[in-house]
Amino acid sequence: MALSREQLAQRVAQEFKDGYYINLGIGIPTLAANYIPDDMEVILQSENGILGLGPFPLEEEVDADLINAGKQTVTLASGAAIFSSAESFAMIRGGHVDLTVLGAFEVDCQGNIASYMIPGKLIKGMGGAMDLVAGADNIIVTMTHASKHGESKLLPECTLPLTGKGCIKRVLTDLALLDIEDGSFILRERAPGVSVEEIKAKTAGTLIVPDHVPEMQF
Repeated sequence: MALSREQLAQRVAQEFKDGYYINLGIGIPTLAANYIPDDMEVILQSENGILGLGPFPLEEEVDADLINAGKQTVTLASGAAIFSSAESFAMIRGGHVDLTVLGAFEVDCQGNIASYMIPGKLIKGMGGAMDLVAGADNIIVTMTHASKHGESKLLPECTLPLTGKGCIKRVLTDLALLDIEDGSFILRERAPGVSVEEIKAKTAGTLIVPDHVPEMQF
């Protein structure tokens, strides 16, 4: 069975390491803030000038003046700092973010990502994605494996305008966890109950399947 949004966020959080500075993109990536292990300390950064984001607020905790880069209301962790977006982007461009988690429309087996524009459709826009893919060495993309029409989003070559070239090394979809190496997707894990055959059928780019592909653990 394909992973839910919450399961995707939970699996992404398993990629966090103690002491990491992390930027979480809009959508599914942001939900990962709710699954940080209790014994781990990571610092979440937002492009609009917050260092030290907390989990999503409960209804009684909502402060309409406290938002992240996606205009979602947020909470602050103990010791959080608020500063200008210019300083925030200097942190990103200076390579001081240890892990970035982004959504995407397409990723190809060369590590290219298309995440900000679909011609003819109204999309929120670039945001900080282009700076994040240029300034970070460790980027995970999380998205559905295929579109609602069943078309693969893991391609031999992206068809949409690129956000970044050759910058993506790992992709988590609702069906699988894959690494990108030497022009191929390498299947590392599969969602519980999802077969290798289904993943093959929904991956348009070159896919390498190891002898053993374990199910994801939650």
